[in-house]
Amino acid sequence: MARHMFAVGDIHGCLGKLRELMDRLPVDDQDTVVFLGDYINRGPDSRGVLDYLTVFEAAHRDVVFLLGNHEYLLLEYARTNDPEHLQAMRGLGVEATLKSYGDAPVSALRDLSFMPGEHVRFLEALRPFHRQGGYLFLHGGLLRGCTPETCPLDQMLTMRGTFLSDPWEGDETVVFGHTSFLTPFVAPGKIGIDTGAVRGNLLTAVELPAVRFYHA
Repeated sequence: MARHMFAVGDIHGCLGKLRELMDRLPVDDQDTVVFLGDYINRGPDSRGVLDYLTVFEAAHRDVVFLLGNHEYLLLEYARTNDPEHLQAMRGLGVEATLKSYGDAPVSALRDLSFMPGEHVRFLEALRPFHRQGGYLFLHGGLLRGCTPETCPLDQMLTMRGTFLSDPWEGDETVVFGHTSFLTPFVAPGKIGIDTGAVRGNLLTAVELPAVRFYHA
């Protein structure tokens, strides 16, 4: 069983902050590291972030990568070629991702041909949630009365609103990203660690069960 767990918030192409944060985490071979999704878009180096994470995965025994709404939408567009998904991705800063892959054309989003196969496989393997040690790790949140197994995936990845404002009734503490705060959000049964790295604020990780925060 892992001695410690670490969760890392939304990276959004901020490779420099990711490197700095990971250098600060006291992770050893017995620890679990969970990344909460949103690795791409908006920031300057989505390709560099995926390069870093694939290398990190190969070097660490217990690492979990969760799906964020940005990755979900990219994969859905590649699967369906729905123009509404493309419009939504443009609102989420996908042009920055294309630029990090050598100014790839927008048309390459249709089949992810701008990405090396290793990156596509990484994205396709992302998990919707992870349970461990009394904690539930996911990207966005849950509808009232839902479990991760019953909540529609698109809503679980984008949930804010009542998930943030209502008391949490689950048995596990939910550790989530997606909603950006100036400082980590801590409430009974909920810990939010997206602190807006791509908006000029900090990239945050939390160590559990100590609830100790690290920033870069």
